[in-house]
Amino acid sequence: MVKVAPLEGIVYNLDKVNISDVIAPPYDVISSEEQENLYNKSPYNIVRLILGKINPDDNESNNRYTRAAEDFKNFLEQKALTPSAAPCIYYYVQNYTTAKGEKISRKGFIARNLIEEYEKGNIMPHEFTMGGPKEDRLKLMKTCKANFSQVFFAYSDSEGEIDKAVKLPAKPIIDVTDDQGIQNILYAIEDKEVINKMTAVMSDKKVLIADGHHRYETSIAYRNFRREENSGWSEEDNFNYVMAYYTNLDDENLKVYPTHRIVEREIDKHKLLDDLKKYFDTTEYLFDDVTREDVKEKFVADIEETAQIKIAFGACFKDENKYLLFKLREKEAVDKILAEKDVPEVLRKLDLSILHKIVLSDFLCFSEDDQFKQNGVKYLKKEAEAFEAVENKQAEVVFIMATPSIQLIKEVSSQGYKMPQKSTYFYPKLLSGLVINPLD
Repeated sequence: MVKVAPLEGIVYNLDKVNISDVIAPPYDVISSEEQENLYNKSPYNIVRLILGKINPDDNESNNRYTRAAEDFKNFLEQKALTPSAAPCIYYYVQNYTTAKGEKISRKGFIARNLIEEYEKGNIMPHEFTMGGPKEDRLKLMKTCKANFSQVFFAYSDSEGEIDKAVKLPAKPIIDVTDDQGIQNILYAIEDKEVINKMTAVMSDKKVLIADGHHRYETSIAYRNFRREENSGWSEEDNFNYVMAYYTNLDDENLKVYPTHRIVEREIDKHKLLDDLKKYFDTTEYLFDDVTREDVKEKFVADIEETAQIKIAFGACFKDENKYLLFKLREKEAVDKILAEKDVPEVLRKLDLSILHKIVLSDFLCFSEDDQFKQNGVKYLKKEAEAFEAVENKQAEVVFIMATPSIQLIKEVSSQGYKMPQKSTYFYPKLLSGLVINPLD
């Protein structure tokens, strides 16, 4: 089971900075334009640490990583960042309203987690990861010796034991609404009795990596690197832990969304449709320029409704004024194909297993390497961007996926398997700049 511990976090000094000027989204969603805007907001913005600029004359001794380390040191010396007075667990609340007007309040906490290999079965990945970001993040950790963001863990707590253990201070240390309109509230829990209760509850739990597989795998690599440097290391050394955010899988406020697929490479549309119709029933949704948005809304709603009963996904082709809903008809035949490809039974329940192993691999001839490296096929979190790609003729076809089942995510992970890369999107993302975990 996991070992959770408080951390002596480093936080922004609100006597020195305005918190709204120094926070940022996660590094992997920051565009170059947004990076520039964040740089201009404050000389202390966290983007300078998590995603520094690349200069033309960068070299081994002067680059985005070395500059991040220098900035980190300066932020501390100039009191823009200050270490906590005592070990804390940070309770983190995110309040927002969905597009449908539903008010959501996702609650969780930030602490340290003892790093373990996946093979122990206590920390469970749920999807495959792509290589690039791990190399980048490892360089940053080696130079700065800190976690600037959290791995996103989810645990099962149907009885709400953590909520029963939590006793919040009178006032939060941070209360800020970000550019997405999400209110982010952070409390620092210093009460040792509360901390002990929370860590005791977690001591008999396993956790699922909801988001941050790259960060976790990078932390394993960093821990191993530091152990090689320090032959006399002990388990309690900071580098043996990773900063994590924990939230309850059984809480209805935990929202997970799909990631959609767009195909950019030229395809034989008619052959693809013929292949799909061998296994799927098809419903057409015709639209024109006037009815497009209304039809689109019904189309997406019908994908979600159908996916509650059977495997289903949607598609829209370039230069076509119709959406297509595909509903799996030949389940036994598809199961047989997947079994012959050595796809485990639990993974055969996934729409994305069929999409990747049969539609992309067999029908469209994408190799696994193509799919992994996004050569000709790309993964988009935002539904609107996926539709725009085909409407703007940047894609040949877009596949609109249904919301993943949290229960199925649990099943896959608990059996030691992984979903295809970019299967899920847990929203909202965690803000960068709330807490930093020193690793020295």
